[in-house]
Amino acid sequence: MPEVLQSPLSSLPSAARHAGLAIVRLGDGHDLGRGGFRLFSPAFEHGEELDPCFTAGEEDAVAPPVEWSAPPAGAQELVLIVENASTSGAEPACHWLVWGIAPQRGKLLEGETPPRTGKNALGNSEWLLPDPPEGETQQFVFQLFALDLPLTLMPGATRASLLAQMDGHVVASSVLVAHYTRSPDDSGEWVDDDTLD
Repeated sequence: MPEVLQSPLSSLPSAARHAGLAIVRLGDGHDLGRGGFRLFSPAFEHGEELDPCFTAGEEDAVAPPVEWSAPPAGAQELVLIVENASTSGAEPACHWLVWGIAPQRGKLLEGETPPRTGKNALGNSEWLLPDPPEGETQQFVFQLFALDLPLTLMPGATRASLLAQMDGHVVASSVLVAHYTRSPDDSGEWVDDDTLD
C-alpha cells in the first residue's frame, strides 16, 4: 500500500508532495499520463512560477489558462482539481474544483468560468487566488482526471463529495505544478494613479 501512495508523489517536485492531494487519494501511479494524457498551460511550464495576474498579487487577477490532450478511450468525463501543496494540515487547501468537462482534447481559457464548479477552501465556487504570506513560496498542483463514468454532482458540491464520486473511476490522470512567492511589492494595496500628482 505505501507504494500506491508514493507513485503519484514521485512525479511532483519535492516541495509539492503533500500526502493529502487528490492525485494521491485517487491515483494508483499506473493511471498517471496513461495513453499520453497530459495537462499543460500556455501561461507557465511545469515547475515554473505563476504570473501575479493569476494571484492575489494583482487587482484584476483571474484563473490561469490550462489545456489538455485527449484522454484514453472509454473516458466519460474530465475533472480538474487545483490544490495548495504547501498547506500544513492533513488536507491541502482547495483552490479550484471543476467537473463536467467533455472527455476530449480541450482547454479552459484565461479567466473562464466553467459551468460546474465546487466549493474551494473559502466556500465559494470560483478560482481561489493564491495568496501566500509575504516572502513565502507555495506550491500549487493542477490535477486533471479522466473518469470512466459521468458525475451526477450539482454545482457547488464540496471537495469531499467530488472525491467520493470519483473514487475507483479514474482511468487516467495528469499533473501540472506551479509555485508563487508573494514579493513585498505584491501587498494587495492599490493606489489610484489618478490621485498621484
